[in-house]
Amino acid sequence: MSLPPLVEPAAELSIDEVRRYSRHLIIPDVGMTGQKRLKNAKVLVIGAGGLGSPALLYLAAAGVGTLGVVDFDEVDESNLQRQVIHGQSDIGKRKALSAQESVAEVNPLVNVVVHDERLDNGNVLAIFEQYDLIVDGTDNFATRYMVNDAAVLLGKPYVWGSIYRFDGQASVFWAEHGPCYRCLYPEPPPPGWCRRVPKAASSASCARASARSR
Repeated sequence: MSLPPLVEPAAELSIDEVRRYSRHLIIPDVGMTGQKRLKNAKVLVIGAGGLGSPALLYLAAAGVGTLGVVDFDEVDESNLQRQVIHGQSDIGKRKALSAQESVAEVNPLVNVVVHDERLDNGNVLAIFEQYDLIVDGTDNFATRYMVNDAAVLLGKPYVWGSIYRFDGQASVFWAEHGPCYRCLYPEPPPPGWCRRVPKAASSASCARASARSR
């Protein structure tokens, strides 16, 4: 199924952008038009943690013009073995601000919008409205379902990822063109359920078990 592009191409690329993205420009599936679309795109990443960190770095390196980052937490030393956007000097710093500084080092041509706040029912729609695509890097079911519902209400596509130890899953949901997360898993599992599953179970398998038990 062919999907429509999310954004129109930017008017032009600067000389600096052409030099920086030269390897993209020679790929037929990206080319000048594709790179201009990346420049015009606005992507929101929820969480600057284990999933959000590499997503932010690669989106910035690829030339996404505007990156939003939502995170209300502070960098802790225990984060550093997996949350690669933060470093030793960032301990104690707000994660959203740390992520903004790291993105600037990777690609100063990217505009980073900091949302140093907890995502909740009161602000989720207003924040999502500003972006073309949502990347869900959350680590709890309550926020995951809220993200899904807000994206459905606004007609926004979003990329979902989940990881537990050595297991990981990823998917893309766009309710206008297919099922959403809640379509697949109508209700979250009971609180604490995932702590009682065998070691190899992932958070996604928790959701599957919940759906089967209905």
